[in-house]
Amino acid sequence: MSDQLKYFLEESKMPKTWYNIAADLPKPMEPPLHPGTLKPIGPDDLAPLFPMALIGQEVSQDREIEIPEPVRNIYKGDLLLYLEQEI
Repeated sequence: MSDQLKYFLEESKMPKTWYNIAADLPKPMEPPLHPGTLKPIGPDDLAPLFPMALIGQEVSQDREIEIPEPVRNIYKGDLLLYLEQEI
């Protein structure tokens, strides 16, 4: 048995999308409920906590969701490039 815990992929083999299991569920999951109203939470309820792009990913029924380029750069180990894009 191998003790290797970390694997390095060539850049060309790094994923460009995340798999979204919600697309393959037999029926859609029930939406989370707002703790104050006990009604389904909408994007406006989540907006103070999360960026809209993340909310969009969370409610998406698409099978694949594109991994944002700044995140892919971090996966590549190119933190400097990520920081330069953020400045």
